[in-house]
Amino acid sequence: MASNNPAPPDSTRRSERSRRAIYDAAIALVVEVGYPKTTIEGIAARAGVGKQTIYRWWGSKADVLLEAFLDLSEQAARTAAQEREDREGQEDREGQEGRASQESQGIPDTGDLAADLRFVLRATVDELRDPKFEAPSRALAAEGVVNEELGRRFVAQLLEPQLQLYVDRLRSAQEAGQVRPGIDPRIALELFVSPLAQRWLQYTGPITYEYTDTLVDYALNGLAPR
Repeated sequence: MASNNPAPPDSTRRSERSRRAIYDAAIALVVEVGYPKTTIEGIAARAGVGKQTIYRWWGSKADVLLEAFLDLSEQAARTAAQEREDREGQEDREGQEGRASQESQGIPDTGDLAADLRFVLRATVDELRDPKFEAPSRALAAEGVVNEELGRRFVAQLLEPQLQLYVDRLRSAQEAGQVRPGIDPRIALELFVSPLAQRWLQYTGPITYEYTDTLVDYALNGLAPR
């Protein structure tokens, strides 16, 4: 005989909803009031959860915000990969899925270094100009300048893993003979990543596809007459 008792709630689904609400609340608060005024209590109230729920998963507001921002970045990466897949819809489905998986884990490697760098930097431009990404990113970057501990964690947990993707792609290009053997990929990536970051942080000029395409051209081809 079938039981008339309702099925127990899915705790995994409930936890994921709570986690997502906490991410959204943390990002929203750091944008609205800044990092110093954002509190665990405020995040909990905004998310509609108890403080103990947050403390069960994270040790501090920095832990919450960094994880929320990392999640935001991962969402942006998945969106960029999906958009690239949609633009190349003539390929078979299996090929698309394989490429999307690769791009979610790193910079695409089509064999054309310049094209791959232009693609990922254009995706970065889209992120930097997206208000839901730009505002919390600026808030955390600004706080990281005066809060050394947060700054170091921001770099270690968010920035360095992204920079490593460029290192991996440049090393692949070295192995293919497209980059000189003696080039240090970690230094080389700064030729196009650092100018973009500086322009964005200090408002020294517009952030456009044309700008990042030019950075790639200058970085790969240099300034000397050809």
